[in-house]
Amino acid sequence: MDAPDATAAAHQVHRRWRAREAPDGDFIMFADGSLIVMDLLRFLPPPGQPEQPQAERWQWIELLRATAWSAVNWVDVEAVLSSHAHDGSRALAGESCAHGSIGWVALTRENDEDALEWVAVSRWSNPFCEVTVDETTVTAVSTAGRIWAFSRNAPQQVVITEDLANSWRL
Repeated sequence: MDAPDATAAAHQVHRRWRAREAPDGDFIMFADGSLIVMDLLRFLPPPGQPEQPQAERWQWIELLRATAWSAVNWVDVEAVLSSHAHDGSRALAGESCAHGSIGWVALTRENDEDALEWVAVSRWSNPFCEVTVDETTVTAVSTAGRIWAFSRNAPQQVVITEDLANSWRL
């Protein structure tokens, strides 16, 4: 991809973020205009063992990366259910209510425009009701009690676990 196209993709990302929009699906959209398409997989228990919601294992798998792309649909990420700041960064989490309660998490730089670093959207996730950020990790809790730990620098390497203390929410 040549420089003008990369600049155009980055401008589109920032324009959409200011309009509080993100691609519809399972994506991580970065501020530089790049996009990672993901797939949220639930691992089934071994044969003969009963399914137990509190013991479910989930993994977000990277399918492809793109620097030139266009989204078929965009979702609103206007419903912020949680926000947390740390050392010049702000993590936001919420849902896209108008599109079937899609969960989303974003990392921004705290400045005049809350410049986007990345936003992760998962149409298969419940909305995110809690979020925290520290030096290395953005941690978001879904309304289903799943804890998503995103690496700040590589959010596609998310670790999804259960909140066993609150498994009653499942």
